Amino acid sequence: MISAILILAIAFLSLIALMIIHEFGHFIIAKKFGVRVDEFGIGYPPRIFGKKIGDTIYSINWIPLGAFVKIYGEEGGVDDYRSFTNLKIWQRVLIIIGGVAAFWIAAVIIFSIVFAMGTDLPVGDQDVQGLTNVQVKIVSVSQNSPASGAGLEIADTIKDIKVGNSDTKINKIADFQKITIDNKGKEITLTIERNGKTFDASLTPRVNPPSDQGAVGVGLERMATLIKKYPFYEAPIQGAIYTWQTTVNALGGLYATLSGLFAGKGAPQGAEFAGPLGITVFLANAASYGIGFFLYFIGIISVFIAIFNLFPIPALDGGKLIFLLIEKIKGRPVSARVEQGITMVFFIILICLSLFITIKFDIPRFSDFLKSSLFR
Repeated sequence: MISAILILAIAFLSLIALMIIHEFGHFIIAKKFGVRVDEFGIGYPPRIFGKKIGDTIYSINWIPLGAFVKIYGEEGGVDDYRSFTNLKIWQRVLIIIGGVAAFWIAAVIIFSIVFAMGTDLPVGDQDVQGLTNVQVKIVSVSQNSPASGAGLEIADTIKDIKVGNSDTKINKIADFQKITIDNKGKEITLTIERNGKTFDASLTPRVNPPSDQGAVGVGLERMATLIKKYPFYEAPIQGAIYTWQTTVNALGGLYATLSGLFAGKGAPQGAEFAGPLGITVFLANAASYGIGFFLYFIGIISVFIAIFNLFPIPALDGGKLIFLLIEKIKGRPVSARVEQGITMVFFIILICLSLFITIKFDIPRFSDFLKSSLFR
């Protein structure tokens, strides 16, 4: 139970760290242009602690759902040489883009670390040429199951299964499932690799397992080394290339999703919606595959959030860019009152959408995670 809570906490803090990096992107460029930054906060008010250094209050706040930066004059209507509105449009654009760029910079750094380490990624049971170091790993163990009774643990690798005089090497999940189903009620012996050591574990697959479990009581994932290890001086180049490829693929997936929705076909198969809670659960599950996949998944999330923030929606960075574009075309800014009103409306819409996704998709995911991790 303690390890599962710790994994959730690390996953949640990793997501918060991305939000802090994002706000720091806005912060550092605003400072560069001489704009007064009133506050840089971690979490949202009410405030727990704050210390003023120069013109800026650096604060820790009670609601741990992200971070914020309060830039003087960002709401408009302030005529002061140190205000956001006093800057040229291109400077304000750079301050806004700075937060989004921070996500991509973070992704490059994270992917660079992944390429310096090399890592295994889930590949499914399909036959793909060129796969190396293929393994079937245990990612969950059910409570009071043959697997838990045999001492199997998350991250164990199943090397082969012995049934009588037959010894079968396991490199697909389907192979494991077929053998265990064919031998319900009979003792079998699994060869397990754990932390570089190999040992045998005997168990008897259940004839009538619970409806939400298999005969053995394990969740499995097929892994392979899809990202090989590079020398430290090559890893940043590979990290930058992979960030670009991930961005292009994400934009392609977004286009397919939106096209399907507007055409009335629904989202493409496999598309999932997730809010902060759901992303935290995804990260926690990714941690069970090892530090390499955990970092890889954070990099993927960083790219996706960067793209999302560029959506032309008021309350997001993309929406702020739209207001600046209107100002450039009209030759004067949109009324501060109008901009704030539109932004507030869309902010409420986003909050409602987030609550809907949390209730419909994220809470069931969180519940499943608790069942599989805390109470197994």
